[in-house]
Amino acid sequence: MLDASGRPESAVVLGGTSDLAGAVVRALARRRLRAVVLAGRDEERLALASRAASDAGVAHVTTVHFDARDVAGAAGVVDECFAAAGAVDLVLLAVGVLSHQRDELDPARTAEVVAATYSWPAVALTRAAARMREQGGGRIVVLSSLAALRVRRTNFVYGSAKSGLDAFSIGLAEALRGTGVVVHVVRLGRVATKMTEGLPLVPMSTTPGSVADAVVAGLASGATVVWVPPIARWALAVAHLIPQPVWRRLPF
Repeated sequence: MLDASGRPESAVVLGGTSDLAGAVVRALARRRLRAVVLAGRDEERLALASRAASDAGVAHVTTVHFDARDVAGAAGVVDECFAAAGAVDLVLLAVGVLSHQRDELDPARTAEVVAATYSWPAVALTRAAARMREQGGGRIVVLSSLAALRVRRTNFVYGSAKSGLDAFSIGLAEALRGTGVVVHVVRLGRVATKMTEGLPLVPMSTTPGSVADAVVAGLASGATVVWVPPIARWALAVAHLIPQPVWRRLPF
């Protein structure tokens, strides 16, 4: 059960092998987290993430395998995670596939990015929300991206998929008001992780540790939208005023 500061005892992490998910689990373990279900695609990395969670102090760690390209199976994965966890205080969604400019010419790759970054998460969130309503409440944290808020030429496949997920999550937050289920949308700058390794630094880049701290703070405050870094909120407001002919020429 969540305490008065929004600190969970139990969590389901969809995308449990990601660096961001690991940082959030460690941050929550330092506070109150005692049980976690880590769900992911790579079983070897799941085993490593499970050991890291145990080392961080999580007493009960379970893993579930899934493939985010299998959209039809998303609800079943959520049910499997809830069955493994029992009562779930928190669902953290950290699922997505980063695309590159070359992917825009590859229909199969576009389908994969959209499925894993928007379609699978949307179905999983729908099921997680229903399960939390059945149990009487809980929190859902969705890791979104600043790339969703004004799509750039260099990664519009990923950006548009994230844009869909961001909008879906905000809508879900509104639909769940008054039910006891609270949704937090965490809008991130580029984070230094394995997924972004080799990519150049861009304005408003951040770190997994900063993301984890922001998630903890967002749970405590109850904020629907959490910006990481906080200045990104104002930077994006300015970005929306930039004409498209200028925007397309910016070097990021």
